[in-house]
Amino acid sequence: MNLTPNLLIKNVKPVGNGFDGGETTDLRIKDGLIAEISAGLDQNNAEELFDAGGAFVSGGWMDMHVHFREPGYEHKETIESGCRSAMFGGFTEVACMPNTNPPIHTRDVVEFIKNKTKDQLVEVHPIGCVTKSRAGKSIAEMADMMNGGAVAFSDDGDPVYSAQVMRVALEYSSMLGVPIINHEEDLDLSRPGHMHEGEVSARLGLEGSPSIAEEVMIARDILLAGFTGGHIHVAHISTRKAVDLVRKAKADGLNVTTEVCTHHFDLTDEEVQFRSFDTNVKMHPPLRTQDDVDAMIEGLRDGTIEVICTDHAPHSIEEKEVEFIYAPNGIIGLDTAWSICVKRLLKPGLLTLTEILEKLVVNPRKILKLDVPRLKPASKANLTLFNTEEEWLYSANEVRSKSGNSPYIGEKMTGRAIAIYNKGRFCVNKLKS
Repeated sequence: MNLTPNLLIKNVKPVGNGFDGGETTDLRIKDGLIAEISAGLDQNNAEELFDAGGAFVSGGWMDMHVHFREPGYEHKETIESGCRSAMFGGFTEVACMPNTNPPIHTRDVVEFIKNKTKDQLVEVHPIGCVTKSRAGKSIAEMADMMNGGAVAFSDDGDPVYSAQVMRVALEYSSMLGVPIINHEEDLDLSRPGHMHEGEVSARLGLEGSPSIAEEVMIARDILLAGFTGGHIHVAHISTRKAVDLVRKAKADGLNVTTEVCTHHFDLTDEEVQFRSFDTNVKMHPPLRTQDDVDAMIEGLRDGTIEVICTDHAPHSIEEKEVEFIYAPNGIIGLDTAWSICVKRLLKPGLLTLTEILEKLVVNPRKILKLDVPRLKPASKANLTLFNTEEEWLYSANEVRSKSGNSPYIGEKMTGRAIAIYNKGRFCVNKLKS
C-alpha cells in the first residue's frame, strides 16, 4: 500500500475532541500528522485530494479482541487477510488473541507478529498468553513479552482455570500495569454445550451451556482482582447476571473492565432454530436470550460495558460445513461491526454517535495503555471516515476475510466505513458489487 503522507480531506464532519459531527469542514494531513481542521481549505500541489461527501470522521477505531490465526492456522486467516478485513470494517488498530500455533507465549512469537505487520496500515498489537502453551499450568514470561510488544495477557479460547494461577497472573498484572483478559467459562458446568442452555436448547434437543458457567468464573475473577489489586478484563460478556456482577465490582472500586461483541447485542439463541442449525450462529459464549441482549445494551448505556469488539474468529468452509455439534465456535465480525452498531444502538436512539465511538476509539486503548488518536493539529493522523445512512448488501463477494463464516451474509446493512488513514497510509473502501 502506497504512502500518502499529505492528504486533503474535503467535506467531512469530525466527531470527538470537542467536535459533535454537526458541521462539515475540511481536514489537512501533512507528513502523516493532522495539520489543519477548517472549512474552505485549498489543495496544494504536494497533497492528494479526497472528497468525503459529508461523511463523519473520528479517531481510528480499535477492536481489542480478534483472532488472526497466524502463525499456524493460515488456512483460516493470515495477518494480511485479517488486516484487510479490519480496514474494510473501519478499524485502524486491533489486538490479536494468542490461540495460534505456536501460541503467543514467548517474546519471539510476539516479535514475529509485530514484524509481519510493520508494513500494514492496520496496527496489530499481540496479546500474550497467561500460561505457557495456554495449558493453564505455569505462568508465561509476561515481562519479556511486554518488552517485545505484547499489550495484555490471555489464554482466550480457554479460561485460566486454576484460581491459584489466576491469582499469580493478577499479581503480575498489578506490577506490569496491564490487564489479564479471561475467557470466563467454568468448563465443568459448560461442556459439552453447543448453544445456550434454555428453552430453545431443550426444544431442539441440544446440550446447552448455562449462563451460570460464565457467571461463576466472573465472580471468581472479580474476587481475585480485589484480593490482588490486579486488572481483570472480562472477555465477550454475554449474560444479564454477568453484567450485574461487573457493575457491582465497579461500584466497589475494583479494577474490572469488560467488552461485548456486536453479535451478543444483536442476535439471540432463537437464531439456531430460525436458521435450521446454521453453524454460523454457533459461538462461545453462545447467543443467549433476548433478556440477555437487552442487558448488554443496558450495560453499554450506563458505562458498565466500556468496549465494543467483534471476537473475529475465522474458520474454513470445511470446518463449519458440518453437523452443528461438530462445528467449531466463532464467526467473523470485522466487516459488519459498524452496521450492527448503527442498527442496534444508533438508529433506535439508545446511544449517541459520540457514546458509541467512545467504545470503539477511546476505551479499548485506555484499557490497553495505548495512545488515543485525537482530532487536533499536530496529532498523528489515525482516522476512520464513515457514514450512518448508506445501505449496502453484505454479499459473499464483500467478505474481506479469508474465511466466510458470518451469519450476516446476504443481509442488507446500513452504515459503513468508507476510508481509513493510519501510519501515513490512506485506504478507500470500495464495494465490489
